[in-house]
Amino acid sequence: MTAYRERLVPGTGTVIASLVLAPLALLVLLPITQVGAVIAAIAVPALAITALIAGAPVITIADGELHAGRAHIAVALTGAPEAFRGAGATGARGVELDARAWTVVRGWIDPVIRIPLTDPDDPAPYWLVSTRHPEALVQALDEARMAAASTLE
Repeated sequence: MTAYRERLVPGTGTVIASLVLAPLALLVLLPITQVGAVIAAIAVPALAITALIAGAPVITIADGELHAGRAHIAVALTGAPEAFRGAGATGARGVELDARAWTVVRGWIDPVIRIPLTDPDDPAPYWLVSTRHPEALVQALDEARMAAASTLE
């Protein structure tokens, strides 16, 4: 059963910024071939946007595990998560960031959550994960952690 799922796709601003590639491709290829320039002006931004969407990491809580991009960990090995927005999120991603932390951060998503790890063998002290819905992710993680703890008892 999946308790939470979110794909960190780029926002509207990033997609619009990718459209700047159209006139650049046109400008580069127009002296060589007009037809190729028009095709490239359509194809290059379309491919860039497709790559951004296809490569977007997925945050999932399912079957007692938290998946963030390629990494996964049992929710029983996590502590109480903290949600950050605005200046708090900027600090968590910047000056307060521990270099050992596992991060799945996307610049086009402001909120982040910090998930402390309780596994003594894990070199990362916490995970820092971008999310558009930090409160929902914190709640889903807390519920999954409580469910995992009740099955251990």
